[in-house]
Amino acid sequence: MSSQLTATPSDIPLQNLYQLLEPITVPSPRAKFSNWGRSFHCTPLAIFEPENEFQCELVLELARREGKIVKAVGVGHSPSDLACTNEYMLRTTKLNRLLEVNVEKRYITAQGGITLHDLHAQLAHHGLAMMNVGSISDQTLAGIVTTATHGSGIEYGVMSTHVMGLTLLLADGTRAFCSRNERPDLFIASICGLGATGLILSIQLQVEPAFRLKEIQESIPFDEFLHRYDKLVHSSQHVRFWWYPASDTVRCSYSDRSKEAKNPAGSWWRHTFLGFHVTQLLLFLARYFLILNTWISHYACWLSKGRTVGIDDSHIIFNVDCRYPQHTTEWAIPYEESQHCLRELRTWLEQENQDPNGIRPHVPIEIRFSAADDIWLSPSNGHRTCWLGVVQYKPYGFNVPYRRYFGGYESIVARHHGRPHWAKAHQLQPDALRALYPRFDDFRRVLKEVDPKGLFRNEYIQRHIFGLPVSGRIFKLRQD
Repeated sequence: MSSQLTATPSDIPLQNLYQLLEPITVPSPRAKFSNWGRSFHCTPLAIFEPENEFQCELVLELARREGKIVKAVGVGHSPSDLACTNEYMLRTTKLNRLLEVNVEKRYITAQGGITLHDLHAQLAHHGLAMMNVGSISDQTLAGIVTTATHGSGIEYGVMSTHVMGLTLLLADGTRAFCSRNERPDLFIASICGLGATGLILSIQLQVEPAFRLKEIQESIPFDEFLHRYDKLVHSSQHVRFWWYPASDTVRCSYSDRSKEAKNPAGSWWRHTFLGFHVTQLLLFLARYFLILNTWISHYACWLSKGRTVGIDDSHIIFNVDCRYPQHTTEWAIPYEESQHCLRELRTWLEQENQDPNGIRPHVPIEIRFSAADDIWLSPSNGHRTCWLGVVQYKPYGFNVPYRRYFGGYESIVARHHGRPHWAKAHQLQPDALRALYPRFDDFRRVLKEVDPKGLFRNEYIQRHIFGLPVSGRIFKLRQD
């Protein structure tokens, strides 16, 4: 057996390959997958949890021999079926080491399966931090890179723009390092590649010296928000807003780097007891009495009222509490069209509110921003971007209505040249995506070059990138 550990995977007899993979194969009763929001579920043929790169090679070798698809998955935080497959799943959560730290040149190299929470902690030991972070840090580093996940800040690009280089395990079992200077097409395709270009083994990431953020929050009327919109967006390094349509109020957050001492904002009573436990109970009751949703929105707006100031480590300020399992979608709007889009959304929601049977959103719409970039499939490709995120919480994991709300929202943002966040569920097919992304066919070309047999093309890639007739509800518990 020891000689097989150094053998080329293609030379290993099939029975021995099964034996080598047995220790990293999840037992059948546990070989199931649900995403974090509990909105998509699948039962792959097998789930593998490799602990080193050689074991990754073995998984791909088995898939090639048996003609199966391999889908790499981190923690499954994507609220779509991007991580789902009915064939082979490769969990990367044990490929989670920090491999290199260069304080002087301000970059690190880490395995793709490291979570951002772990990365923050390890970077802090070296006096470093990520330059920008989204609302959560549960995801793996590879997960945020392959979906061009974003934070907020009109002068800050999506987090994929901070990637300096990648090491990939390609479909044929070879390794490839790529960067803007070395195999640039593969690199640009991979830093928003949906996991379809290859298995990300390691990521070289630009970082900066550790910093604190000073966050000021205030609430203002929606009309004032629109009147001062451009000035507010550019008023701080990292700006984001939460719009409560029922209250016609916008909660504003302005964050800047600071050397002041830590001084966290918030209280257990308002944030945890009232904001989490009481709110979840109310949301549960609103499943049976829909009129409560409007009251809950007012209540949530009241909980966050008043001006607050908080100072803490950067990732703590960047992150927010996602609270409960949820249905969510988010689209990126060209910044120049975002005010018009927000006005149209407001008019639509006001009309719904006047209808006794209309839609009653229970949580705010999140509004964030990112700079333009040149990544082929990045929703910020070619222009500054406003991100609009909507959520319907699932109290205690129970389902809630969301399709009418999301459908109405998507029809409006689509009219404003919106592009869906790749980690979120959407219905766009190749022709629509080609119209939104000028380099869409370049992306498909790279996939055909590095993975001609489709080893990494799970059902999501088949549906959205190649237009195959794969239902968007194939991984839903309810198929209707």
